[in-house]
Amino acid sequence: MPSPDLRPDLLIVTNIPAPLRMALAERFTLHEAPMPGIRAVVGGGMAKVGRALLDQLPALEIVAIHGVGHDRLDLAALEARGVRVTTTPGVLTEDVADQAIALMLAVQRRIAANDALVRRGGWAAPLGRRASGRRIGIFGLGQIGHAIALRAAPFASELLYSARTEKPVPWTFVPEIAALADASDVLILAAPGGAETDRIVDAAVLERLGTDGVLINIARGSLVDQDALIAALAEGRVAGAGLDVFAEEPQVPEALKAMDQVVLAPHQGSATEEGRTAMRELVLANLDAHFAGRPLVTPLR
Repeated sequence: MPSPDLRPDLLIVTNIPAPLRMALAERFTLHEAPMPGIRAVVGGGMAKVGRALLDQLPALEIVAIHGVGHDRLDLAALEARGVRVTTTPGVLTEDVADQAIALMLAVQRRIAANDALVRRGGWAAPLGRRASGRRIGIFGLGQIGHAIALRAAPFASELLYSARTEKPVPWTFVPEIAALADASDVLILAAPGGAETDRIVDAAVLERLGTDGVLINIARGSLVDQDALIAALAEGRVAGAGLDVFAEEPQVPEALKAMDQVVLAPHQGSATEEGRTAMRELVLANLDAHFAGRPLVTPLR
């Protein structure tokens, strides 16, 4: 453990789990506000590091993300200044895929609504929907999307996917999201955030998903036009939704909270004891490698 006087300065830019904060405090002098001597930045997948912040951090050497999302990082500016970037890929894939399937089942079988009903002393519940034999579409077939597909396939009458290019997989490739929604009963979002996918699920896509359709989002809230989704749900133009992410986290619209055909989760895709332990260890391993002059374990590029 380095002497307190020799610990590099590190800026925390989002909420991070307490065990990670404690481990970082053993290695670094932690800060909650920018200062010129900061050499490292740590934050979750929603961390924003742009030119304005970089201008306040002339000594910055590395940004270590506790997660896989990096759409709010200005990668061009970071690269231009020689700042290294790491994420924690792989270790959260299985947990996020499990969450997608859990939400899919919970929406169609009314798990959350029925739980609340029984807790209120009720018993007579509306019918749910059969979860098997449905056409399931996955938007984004990266590592997480592929893991979701493997879990979803046994439920599906047909499994479809959209990606930048067709993959060597046994599922049906659909080049663009509107056609994917049209061909699917359940649409699962597993694509990265960013300008290319911003509000890609708009009113037109929701219309194509249809009155029996279910939307599941474990990717980024930015992929969905949230107002359009609320309107489609309220008017019965979409049957239900399972949402782990939102447009302005942690704020969740009251309209969504009031809908019993919607299942909500507070961005819990990777929130397992095992997953968070592995993510913490990978963040620390990358930082340790950087400050010891060794190759990074999981560099973003």
